[in-house]
Amino acid sequence: MSLDGKLLAKARERLEKMRRENEAETARRRQEVYARNPEIRKIDAALRETMVSAVGAALSGGDAQEALAAVKEKNIDLQERRGYELARMGLPVDYLDERVMCPDCHDTGSRGTQICHCLMDIYRQEQTRELSALLKLGEESFESFDTSFYDDTPDPETGRSVREVMLSVYNVCRKYAIHFSDNSQNLFLSGGPGLGKTFLSTCIARVVAESGFSVVYETAVSALGKYEALRFGRGDTAALAQEIQRLENCDLLILDDLGAEYTTQPSVSALYTLINTRLTGRKKTVISSNLTAGELEGRYSPAIASRLTGEYIYLPFAGEDIRKRLRERRLTKQEDR
Repeated sequence: MSLDGKLLAKARERLEKMRRENEAETARRRQEVYARNPEIRKIDAALRETMVSAVGAALSGGDAQEALAAVKEKNIDLQERRGYELARMGLPVDYLDERVMCPDCHDTGSRGTQICHCLMDIYRQEQTRELSALLKLGEESFESFDTSFYDDTPDPETGRSVREVMLSVYNVCRKYAIHFSDNSQNLFLSGGPGLGKTFLSTCIARVVAESGFSVVYETAVSALGKYEALRFGRGDTAALAQEIQRLENCDLLILDDLGAEYTTQPSVSALYTLINTRLTGRKKTVISSNLTAGELEGRYSPAIASRLTGEYIYLPFAGEDIRKRLRERRLTKQEDR
């Protein structure tokens, strides 16, 4: 599992901000208590002195054990006095203690060489936030995918209805998302507009991201445009290189609406680079397109077509644009209110 460096940096910034806010709250409490009860300020100063004395006793050449025992006894006495004064103010005895949000890493975000679970939680939140902004996540979930929008009339030749075909596609996508791993395959979602390709790819992105994998969603127009911009030196080349690295290295790339871009030799070259780099690096990709498997070679190149047809599970979406039915159902619901 690889992490998105851009999002991990954001997560670290958030954790550091939370740590500073936590420290500021502790400092605010101290100042408030000290102003109301100066005796506690004196006790805290004395406690700090006992810490210095403990270090000195440990380093002294005399009877260190006896000295440390005396320091410990004094420290306990001061702690009791401090607790008494806080209780007198109606405050808990640990009111001024430094608090850590995560006892496992003490708010550093790391446990040895490993990322702590607290930082991973924030990372997942950042990933969901970014996907939400890009995809406008709302009702897009496998649970809300409604196959009743698809025709259930059996096809005379195959005996299968459009609804059956789409239920099969739905099941493949759902299992793919739930069981996503480094050993998963790639998906190519093919079909006309308004059949649910973007909806299901969004559902996949949501579930896989929630499992902690790095997920990047891009339209083909945007993704290939970044390659062209970098190639011809347009824009911030450092930022473009970083974005392309994200496209090539994330655990799962959702490349939406392939075929909507204006096809040029540079865009075909960029598409080949992106697909080939991810296949070589064993990174997984879900591509949605209005193009059929047969149209890929004519639109792009034999090399691209062979990779997409040979290295991807081909999922043909069937039926007619369901967005009209969806709008009609929404209007009916509004009228019934």
